[in-house]
Amino acid sequence: MDFDLIVKNATLPDGRTGMDIACAGGLIVAVEQGIVAEAKEVIDAAGQLVSPPFVDPHFHMDATLSLGNPRMNVSGTLLEGIALWSELKPIQTVEQIIERALRYCDLAVSMGIGAIRSHVDICDDELKGVEALLDVRAKVAPYLDLQLVAFPQDGIFRDPTAKENLTRALDMGVDVVGGIPHFERTMQSGAASVTYLCELAAKRGLRVDMHCDESDDPLSRHVETLAYETTRLGLQGRVAGSHLTSMHSMDNYYVSKLIPLMAEAELRVIPNPLINIMLQGRHDSYPKRRGQTRVPELRAAGITVGFGSDCVMDPWYSLGKADMLDVAHMGLHVGQLSSRADMAWCYQAVTGNSAQIMGLNGYGLEKGCKANMVLLQASDTIEAIRLRPNRLAVIRGGRVISRTPPSIANLYLEGRPAQVNPVDFSPKSPSI
Repeated sequence: MDFDLIVKNATLPDGRTGMDIACAGGLIVAVEQGIVAEAKEVIDAAGQLVSPPFVDPHFHMDATLSLGNPRMNVSGTLLEGIALWSELKPIQTVEQIIERALRYCDLAVSMGIGAIRSHVDICDDELKGVEALLDVRAKVAPYLDLQLVAFPQDGIFRDPTAKENLTRALDMGVDVVGGIPHFERTMQSGAASVTYLCELAAKRGLRVDMHCDESDDPLSRHVETLAYETTRLGLQGRVAGSHLTSMHSMDNYYVSKLIPLMAEAELRVIPNPLINIMLQGRHDSYPKRRGQTRVPELRAAGITVGFGSDCVMDPWYSLGKADMLDVAHMGLHVGQLSSRADMAWCYQAVTGNSAQIMGLNGYGLEKGCKANMVLLQASDTIEAIRLRPNRLAVIRGGRVISRTPPSIANLYLEGRPAQVNPVDFSPKSPSI
């Protein structure tokens, strides 16, 4: 048969080499060596890595690229960021949110991101962010999966109209129920908010993704309630706890009880390494806490962990470039995930694990999956994290939607090679 696209001589994330990937009708129809057939386009991967798209399971697209508007976050803290966001919300327009979000999606696609879960603040009676991102979701659907979380930034109980606004947002078509229990006025109110929001999600048949225990306070333990309500309401596999930074500060005895409860509830966990390392530990002198949740222990318990980017150039974080390999790189270092197996797992945390958290259908590089993939200037997944290389081709539905030239430096040194290619420094047979 004739194909729309064949990618030849690819290395796959599972280590298979010399593989050809044939695409037709928007799907992968064959993954094997030595495919001989006609195709509208043939790409020679030249032994480099072909991966499923990167997936960002935690982002704030209604705030992205707003850096400096109306002012900078001088302290760089979480709370000043929240205060600054409250200043921006009343003065920004729906059109401005749409314009920034679309620009960000352009950047994300060029960096090989194929799916994003974005929280959208519903503590705005006009629901400007909801209106804007629903419009953006429809516009980018041909080339990017955008999942929206109804997020009560100021607390579902603490904000006087948040409950009504959240219901309105869900009725408008927002996909996931969000929350922020540690931002309620009391621990009791926080726990009650978890119950309320999980019951709402169960009633509507929706997923849950809560900002949970984004604090250095070891007594912020709302994830325990989240695990309980997940099990009580039969929501196993549909609930995620984002951040969970307080777990970094909890005593080991309590965590030895908590993690099995989370595993029993099939709770998903979304650390955000870049932001967690930046915002946590601000009240410490030295030593300073890292703030990232207990990724190795959660992984060892069989809990699905996916790394999110959270922010790019907004009130909370002034850096970022939509590179999920930057996220994996930071998660690796902060979590001291230094074995070959650990590093390969970090790649999974920004691809397959996050796709599972979002419930993406047809994700992967097997026959019958959607023909969405990325060709990287790297020899394998560990080298991809080390190099954070160019995305040579981004493919959606069997069609190339972005290309970036390889990064190769020209040298002018007597007696030395004329060029330096980062891939040339990759180990030839790394032992996992």
